[in-house]
Amino acid sequence: MPKLTLAQVEAVAREAHATQTDKAGRPYVEHLQAVAEGVRARGGSDEQIAAAWLHDAIEDEALSREWLDAAELPRSVKDMVLAMTKRKGEDLPSYARRLLATPGALLVKESDIAHNSDPARLAVLDEPTRARLTEKYATMRRLLGLPAR
Repeated sequence: MPKLTLAQVEAVAREAHATQTDKAGRPYVEHLQAVAEGVRARGGSDEQIAAAWLHDAIEDEALSREWLDAAELPRSVKDMVLAMTKRKGEDLPSYARRLLATPGALLVKESDIAHNSDPARLAVLDEPTRARLTEKYATMRRLLGLPAR
């Protein structure tokens, strides 16, 4: 059976997240597009770009784990999406270890963190949320061995 094309993966992600908004009230698909574009700009593969489009789908319950298991996607894409899916109650060091152990996932997470920690995005949030997220992203960068911002 043929694998989903990148355009099909994008369409699935856009539809799955169509009604969701981010913490600032913006359409959530803007984040997915920014992460996918960030992966592309960082030299990521088509598989990594596909994972970028789907990186929050399971965690945000926009798509089910059963959908991912059955999807006509390369194993590497499924592995990256699952690595990016933070589990309830999971601590950041465990999450970081899984990301580092999954081929291709670090670049997707790097792009995700870069967009999430964009000063323009953070500026519209209330101060407690901005401070909490800034610390969370700095901790993840440290755990993943990424340069500080």
